[in-house]
Formats: sequence, structure tokens, C-alpha cells
Amino acid sequence: MAFLDTVWQSVLEGFFMFWGTLWALVLGFTLSGAVQAFVSRREMQKAMGDHRPATVVRTGLLGAASSSCSYAAAALAKSLFQRGADFTTAMVFMLASTNLVVELGIVLWLLAGWQFALAEFVGGAIMIALFVLAAPRVFPAAELEQARARLAERAAAQSHPEEADGAEQHGTGLWARIRSAAGWADAAGYAVSDATMLRRELIIGYLVAGLLAVAVPPAVYSAVFFPGHGLLTDAWDALVGPLVAFASFVCSIGNVPLAAALYRGGLGFGGTVAFVFADLIAFPSWPSTPSSTAGASPCGSSWRSGR
Repeated sequence: MAFLDTVWQSVLEGFFMFWGTLWALVLGFTLSGAVQAFVSRREMQKAMGDHRPATVVRTGLLGAASSSCSYAAAALAKSLFQRGADFTTAMVFMLASTNLVVELGIVLWLLAGWQFALAEFVGGAIMIALFVLAAPRVFPAAELEQARARLAERAAAQSHPEEADGAEQHGTGLWARIRSAAGWADAAGYAVSDATMLRRELIIGYLVAGLLAVAVPPAVYSAVFFPGHGLLTDAWDALVGPLVAFASFVCSIGNVPLAAALYRGGLGFGGTVAFVFADLIAFPSWPSTPSSTAGASPCGSSWRSGR
């Protein structure tokens, strides 16, 4: 009986977390759907042809307004790179899609506090800046072109028919698309598609967060997170946070309620932020990154492929 009561209380706690953040999720999915409906992939590829500062900023803004699923972001970045986008800029898009997304910041604010939302945006910008500085020195241009050629060969061998870009079907200019009723219908469809493909991550994230908040005794958190030892605790938490994310199999939006539950359980501020940032190293993300020649993302990508 006590077990069933614990399960029920955990489910209720997870539901109340979800209910408190539902409006933020709706806002985020709506913004993502509008960007996918009104900005074509061909335009994105043209805008990502180099990694100059203006291009990086523009790409970061596109990423911040796109889908918050890290698996879909990785798959889209690989596709953009394959079709001619600069590697560094494609990776900036992927990082921004998972660490600068509007609904993630709002949900973090609601569940954990404004400090975490600020850390997400500031840390994401720092991560992007460091990557832009390091990537051209770490990844030789010749090897990147070989990787692009391998991706093209794989796509040709699979002979997948390409789907028309919906954004280009509703007018030649951005304002023409925005005034198109069919464009807004597509935007709604993309928003629903994003929510549908992320339902597993959302359900798992909120249920596990509720379970961690209700069923795990404080002594367990004390043993795992090693609190009260100053810098040693901070260093340990920064290591434990990414390890938990690595094993969680939950993408960025599902990580947020988990992060809030872990923080309440005793994981330090730095470890919690590291947990949120580590979503791209979860096992399912690996096959979808631009450096891989594997297939599609585990949760799919609702952004249609352009010609």
C-alpha cells in the first residue's frame, strides 16, 4: 500500500511540474513551428555558408527559435552540413537549438529559478564562442570535405526521395508566407509535430522528476552528491551531472524537470547546469551528429528537407 501511495504521489508531483510549465512549452513549440513554416531550409543553408560573426549570430538566433529536441537538432545540423552549410555554423545551430531555446529557459526559470535560466543562456553563448574559435583549428578543412562527400555518397546510396520545402510553397518572400493561411496551417502542424515527437521525453522527464522528488530519501542524495565539502563538492557535482545526463537517454526538454529534481535533492548549481548542457552526449544523439554517417535522429526531425 505504501508503495502504491509513493507511486501516486510521484505521478502527481510530475503532473504539477508539467502543469506549471505547460504555457512555456506551448509558447516554445509555437515559435518553433512558425520558424519551420516560414524560413525554408534552402534559405538557412545560404545563410550558413561561412562562420563570420554576423553569420554565427544569425544562426544562433535561428537555432534558439527552432525545435528543442537535441536529437532532431543534431540530425538537422548534419543535413545542413551535407547540403553545403559551413561545418562550424551547422554546429552552432545545433548548440543553439539545445542550449539557447526559449522554452527551455522559461521552464528552467519556473522549475529551478532565474539563475539557471541565466546560466543556460550565458553558458550557451560562451560554449558557442569557444567552439567558433576552436573548430577551424581542430577540424581540418580537407577532412570536413571528405566527411561531406561521405554523407552525400550515403544519401545517394539510400536514394531517399526528397520532400518539398513547405516554406517555399507559400510565397517567394517572408511576408508573403506570413500572410498565407496555408503557411500558418503548416506552422500549427509543425508545432504539433514537435510536441508529438517529444512526448516520450516529456513524459519520462516529468515522471522521473516526480519520482526523484518524492521517492528518493535525502540520505541517497547526500551519499551521491557529496555535499558540504566546498570546491571538492563543486568539482564532483560537475563530473556527476554530465554522467547522469549521459546515461539518461532523455533529450534537452526532458532534462529540465530532471535537473530541477536533482538540484532539490542536493546536486550543486554547477553540477545541475552541467547536467542541462550535457544532453548532446546522451547515447541516442551520437548517430545524428554531422561527424557521423549514420541515419536519422531517434525522435525524428519535423523540419522538412529542402531541395
